Amino acid sequence: MMFMKSSFFLFVSLAADLSITVAKFVAASFTGSAAMTAEAIHSVIDAGSQLLLIWGVKSSKREPDASRPYGYGRELYYWSLLVSLVIFILGGCISVYEGISRLNHPALDGDPTWNYVILGFAFVFNFISMVSALKAFNAQRQGDSFINSLIETNDPSTIIVLLGDFGDLLGLIVAFLGILLSRLHHNSAFDGYASILIGLILIVISGFLIRESKSLLIGESISRKVVKEILVIVKSDQSVITVKKYYSIYRSPEDATMQLETVFKSHLKTKEITAAIRRIAAAIKKRFPNVTQVVIEPIDL
Repeated sequence: MMFMKSSFFLFVSLAADLSITVAKFVAASFTGSAAMTAEAIHSVIDAGSQLLLIWGVKSSKREPDASRPYGYGRELYYWSLLVSLVIFILGGCISVYEGISRLNHPALDGDPTWNYVILGFAFVFNFISMVSALKAFNAQRQGDSFINSLIETNDPSTIIVLLGDFGDLLGLIVAFLGILLSRLHHNSAFDGYASILIGLILIVISGFLIRESKSLLIGESISRKVVKEILVIVKSDQSVITVKKYYSIYRSPEDATMQLETVFKSHLKTKEITAAIRRIAAAIKKRFPNVTQVVIEPIDL
């Protein structure tokens, strides 16, 4: 899947998270709700993650130099892993801690109206942010299923924002139910359990994101679907007999390398093989612009 060249959805998400964070902390200070405090921390984590991702996208676009001849594309994968590993798990653990603390020190403070208003406000802004990220994600899918696209994406910034916003919406629903049940039953344990559940949601999401970011950072190949199409392009050339082996790797979301060990017809001269290699490479790059480097190695049958 190709990288979304515009990072507009990151700025939309950042603006939403900053607004929501302030509102949630105000509500938490008035009501003392553990679930609301967990949600406020969650929003701080989200805002921090957007800043790191924006920095990662900017850093990854630096031009190649003597020390990094293949460019800085993988730097985005580093920052994405950092967001997934530190930010989300940190937020999840703090939320769980807040919930356990509330269970150990039960209290029902303040007017819950503040919580309900802020949760509604946050739900609307998170939904807007998620729709923006979903549009960016759908533009990359190219007909693949939603789940398969999540697993095979080469742009971690999109799925971090998308799943982060989805986790936010789930967390807001859980926080609302926790606060509501606490008031209806006059039992703050529901508030504590809600905070713990919000933390667990964050940890589960972070586990998936860590897996994906790690895979990209250590080197992930082009999807099977794209590889099959590339092999069809190569084998359809009149000078080619077959492709024995092939290798691929993403250096950044919009920069992939493909290497093909190709058997050419034996009667071809060096000049003809060279022309065929240029012709095939141009066809692959035209069909898949993010495959920026195509290495075709002639080998014997």
